[in-house]
Amino acid sequence: MHNSFYFCTTSPSQAIRLPMEYQAKYITDDIKLSCYEDKFFKSDIMFDHHMLVWFISGETKIVQADATYYFKKGDIFLIPRNQLATIINYPKDGQPHRTVVMHLSTEKLRDFYTGLPIQPKAVASQKIHSYSNHPLLESCLASLLPYFGMETLPEDIASLKIKEAISILRTIDKGIDDVLANFEEPGKIDLAGYMEKNFMFNLPLEKFGYLTGRSLTTFKRDFSKAFHTTPQRWLTQKRLELAHYQFIEKKKKPIDVCYEVGFENLSHFSHAFKKQFGYSPTELTKRQNA
Repeated sequence: MHNSFYFCTTSPSQAIRLPMEYQAKYITDDIKLSCYEDKFFKSDIMFDHHMLVWFISGETKIVQADATYYFKKGDIFLIPRNQLATIINYPKDGQPHRTVVMHLSTEKLRDFYTGLPIQPKAVASQKIHSYSNHPLLESCLASLLPYFGMETLPEDIASLKIKEAISILRTIDKGIDDVLANFEEPGKIDLAGYMEKNFMFNLPLEKFGYLTGRSLTTFKRDFSKAFHTTPQRWLTQKRLELAHYQFIEKKKKPIDVCYEVGFENLSHFSHAFKKQFGYSPTELTKRQNA
């Protein structure tokens, strides 16, 4: 069964489903045409595969720990695997949010790189790679559109298109082998430093454990040693402190702050914020604007 209400991942961690009409068409599990007809959609996810995305219409905001990206019609970008991000999708100019999404899975990449003399270098930090309006990539991804309406597909067409996309990426981005040919799983890293950087992503503790190289039991034990409290209490406190900072220093709206700091809905966020600070986000923003 396809996870058809999530943005570009086959293994979503959590998502907030807001009222909208969603449609997805698949060539295979690795290639889909995604369409959100109504208002915006927000999800906090970890990407299990590299994702190559081409924007047909609409707009997306991607918030990571150290960067925020905006993508629109014509943009093409690659999101590396094992990355945490908040994804917010919007319609734009009366057009739905429509994208072609290609999963570059570890299995497909291993097949591609088998026999190639590639020794990938360690990448300190994985950033989103932007290839906006590149004619080769756009031609490759646009050529997929007719296949979404076909009942019977040419044999191996999806595999051929994925190989074509990888070949184009290697041609236009000389450093991409360090990303695509690196098949290592996350190792045990500094838990405190990782959580201080990524607390705003609303993921299950099991995912945080995986990304820091720990089982859930070891994660909870090491977390208690590092912070002397439970993960949930610490996460709530940190998210509320960040929200307060966003209101005071960035003058952001409650609806934007709520989703960017890791809360699932505005009502829960407002209740927790008032319990922590003694006033609601709306009261604070009114005071700021007075």
